[in-house]
Amino acid sequence: MANWTASSNDALHLSLVRANKDKEALGDNEEYENFHPTFTYPIYGEDEQIYGYSDLVIDLRFASGSLAQFLDVRYSAKLPSSTLDDVRGTFEKCIPEGYYRNEAKFLARVEEDAVSFRPPGEKIASYTRVASNTATKGKGAAVTLPEDDPDAIVYEVWHATWNTPGFREYHRRMQLFILLYIEAGSYINEAEDSWEFTVLYEKRKRRTTPVTETYHFVGYSSLYPFYCFPDKVRLRLSQFVIVPPYQHQGHGSALYKAIYEYVLSKPTISELTVEDPAEAFEDLRDRNDLAMLLAHTAFMSEGLGSEAVSHDGGRVGRGRTSAKGKGKTAGGKLGPPSDRAWLERWRKELKIAGRQFHRLVEMLIQMHLNPADARTAKAYRLQVKERLYRFNYEVLAQLEEKERLEKLEETFQTVCEDYRRILAMLR
Repeated sequence: MANWTASSNDALHLSLVRANKDKEALGDNEEYENFHPTFTYPIYGEDEQIYGYSDLVIDLRFASGSLAQFLDVRYSAKLPSSTLDDVRGTFEKCIPEGYYRNEAKFLARVEEDAVSFRPPGEKIASYTRVASNTATKGKGAAVTLPEDDPDAIVYEVWHATWNTPGFREYHRRMQLFILLYIEAGSYINEAEDSWEFTVLYEKRKRRTTPVTETYHFVGYSSLYPFYCFPDKVRLRLSQFVIVPPYQHQGHGSALYKAIYEYVLSKPTISELTVEDPAEAFEDLRDRNDLAMLLAHTAFMSEGLGSEAVSHDGGRVGRGRTSAKGKGKTAGGKLGPPSDRAWLERWRKELKIAGRQFHRLVEMLIQMHLNPADARTAKAYRLQVKERLYRFNYEVLAQLEEKERLEKLEETFQTVCEDYRRILAMLR
């Protein structure tokens, strides 16, 4: 007996299709050719179910660079049209007009775009990976090579706005990934002119004469500037997605670092903020921000009261330690208690949002704190609790003093446990 109800997540098959010559470099790797969404409720409803078809397949393919789209809906049987869901019509509301229905014409477009497509906008960053062999399914290992090395895969980050020629149309094809991979994700309003974007591409070289370069979409982020008195803007990171074939390979961190370096390079931007980050992105942000601070010799040297600091955050040279020789006391600006004026100076220079910066400082103190030193442990506890109280003032102020103190202690312990989890990722 046919099953007439299908999971829309399972039924939707996604592909990033490359030209035939470019597929050869990937080896035996099918991950680019068939992967599934995490969410389809923005398209097919909260239950993510489609009724009326047996063996339903929604085949959505993208040209790997230009993201030109092909959509096909297949099934082995269907119920009378008066009772079934409109699969194609519903999907068409979320993608731009002009997608391909003819497979042969779409594949011809893929071949054409492979040599003609170039990213719209301005390149702002790049990094390399080693080209992998067939045994590793085409995933580049995280080893740096010169960009002109024949075994290097180059990844480039491009910056664009609505005013970038061709980008508005490109974004309309790209934005579907927001619905499919970001919970509660939604399309942004094109009428808001200030949006900025950073798009990450993989650049491959065909070993031909002359050499042909091809670009393949990896992920992107949307950014929005807000006025910051008196003459700057805060740049808010709004959406951030890496498509599944490239996930868990460090590309998210690379894109985030490129955005941060872009912020540092712009005198008109005061800081980088993040809009309601998901837990996975918050971890990515914390890891990269911490690694940046630990590698910042001047900041760590002043913070720990040392003449020099190793890149892994360890202390070298002069600096006061606790009686047992482990951890640190208040010999440096980090404290505890931290020197607030010093922190604010560095926060502005590093362009990190206030809450995020103070969380990072608390993690760094915990990393170097000797728990056997009761005085500094108490100073640290008070410093964290003061921030938590200020951040949650409206809720805590309504509680009786005893309950408020208990709640603060409970929150402090939860925060410290989370800091230990994050710090463990760095090790």
